[in-house]
Amino acid sequence: MDNTPHRSYPVTDGSYVGVIKRTVQLLSTQLGFSAKKVGEVDIIIAELTSNLVKYASDGELLVRPIRNGTNSGLELISVDSGPGINDLARMMMDGVSTGSSLGHGLGAIKRLADLFQMYSLPGWGTVALVRVYQKPTIAPITLALADVQSVVVPKLGETACGDQVYSRLTTTALKLFLGDGLGHGEPAQSAVLQAIRVLEQQRSSNPAGWLDAVHQSAIGTRGLVGTAAIFEFENRKWKLCGVGNIKTQLSGTYQQKSFIPQNGILGYNLPRTLTEHELPYEPGQCMVMASDGIQTRWNPARYPNISRYSATVLAAAIYKEFARRTDDMSVVVARIY
Repeated sequence: MDNTPHRSYPVTDGSYVGVIKRTVQLLSTQLGFSAKKVGEVDIIIAELTSNLVKYASDGELLVRPIRNGTNSGLELISVDSGPGINDLARMMMDGVSTGSSLGHGLGAIKRLADLFQMYSLPGWGTVALVRVYQKPTIAPITLALADVQSVVVPKLGETACGDQVYSRLTTTALKLFLGDGLGHGEPAQSAVLQAIRVLEQQRSSNPAGWLDAVHQSAIGTRGLVGTAAIFEFENRKWKLCGVGNIKTQLSGTYQQKSFIPQNGILGYNLPRTLTEHELPYEPGQCMVMASDGIQTRWNPARYPNISRYSATVLAAAIYKEFARRTDDMSVVVARIY
């Protein structure tokens, strides 16, 4: 999973679109994209931002570099609170324009992107996910055991981000951690990155042990809160341990189960006993974690049929609707297959 935070660009009128296009062009060039590929990304940006300006309210474009092995790429996420798209299938056809844009329409994005998904509900708005890679992507021969995707955005006006996700997938287990450094900016980022470095050295399947190691390493830093989750493929169970206000929910086809972390701050005051919880896996279930930069009212069950889309779309939908924007913001979604 790519851990680089997203850069947020509000798209409320056309005056800022040029800045976005130049910024993304520069990033594409730095990633090694050919001139032809940079031009294709420019078309994608033009279509996404044109739709946000013309039809959406609270439009926003999220941008970050990603990697698929050695293949560098861009992830673009467009979110809005507009009227939604009634005939999504028609708008995805090549050559159908949504207005007086380049005339390519959303079908051009589908043709040019390595991945293009749109999720839209009437009266709710739209999430569009686009991934473009430097070189053509090759589908894996074997299916992955799990998928972890995230949306991580610094507080408005900041470039450093105190929210970070760590995940490691092996043939035996998925290990996942969401950390939130106290406050925001460089001190918060430094604290959570120190935690990630410690977790990279952990090989146990003991989430309480993870948090104890993070706590010891965080002494003297700003401190952080965090939740660790481990899914073992053999026994099909989640083990969780958390300290501080990370909201975690297991969302299945028929029911949702919330995990309540313990009070405390890693690096300052650890609970006397760290308690691990076991939660069974159910087919179709996904785990969602969010920092306190996201309001706590979210529930994946609010979004019909969203399980058909990339886990990124669900993370973006929760971010779109519940981001506080007064702190660093993060949503991570893990699906087991």
